Amino acid sequence: MEQSGILIVDDNPEIREVLHILLSGEGYRTGEAKDGHEALGKLQEAEYDLIILDVMMPDMNGYQTCMEIRRRTNAPILFLSARTQDGDKTLGFASGGDDYLAKPFSYSELLGRVKALLRRYQVYRGKKVQEKSTVYRRYNIEIREDDNEVYVDGEPVELTDTDYGMLVLMMKNEKQIFSAQHLYEAVWKEPYYYGANNTVMVHIRNLRKKIEEDPQNPKRIRTIWGKGYRFD
Repeated sequence: MEQSGILIVDDNPEIREVLHILLSGEGYRTGEAKDGHEALGKLQEAEYDLIILDVMMPDMNGYQTCMEIRRRTNAPILFLSARTQDGDKTLGFASGGDDYLAKPFSYSELLGRVKALLRRYQVYRGKKVQEKSTVYRRYNIEIREDDNEVYVDGEPVELTDTDYGMLVLMMKNEKQIFSAQHLYEAVWKEPYYYGANNTVMVHIRNLRKKIEEDPQNPKRIRTIWGKGYRFD
């Protein structure tokens, strides 16, 4: 079985070494970068299934690096940071991140997040071969599940694996109202926690930017106040 590749981006060499030892011991192939510029170069040299990204780095911080990475790959991005305010997490998700882990963290918690992100990436981005081709169409949106591609008005749209999972779930269950807790547990496949509402809200906002004609006045992914979200 091919090893999953994980790129570790942190300006602290001790943290990079610890993460390398931990992840390689679990059977993952690892790469290392000391800053955002080196990380972008590494992504041109090899394919990675997950990027672990420090927030506080010189010259180009983690959020800026994340936005540049998103231009190159939809592989999940796990932020590591000592900054744990809701505003910092919101900025991380808005820049294209998939998860946010506060420093200091336990090795078991890190491995749990890594495995969950890789599992979602494998399911939603076509790492597993599907035997039957399935196409879902609603209005001007088309999902081709055989290759995990989304088209709006016939044009391909790039989504992260998380946003893709949300769209598939909601389109397959049109008119059903999904609470933030339901969406989080179904797509992230993790227990709901305080603050997950904000995580879901940011990903809904990102998804609307990709599929709605006017994201400020969405017609497809509606907010049902006090209840959750619905695909109309």
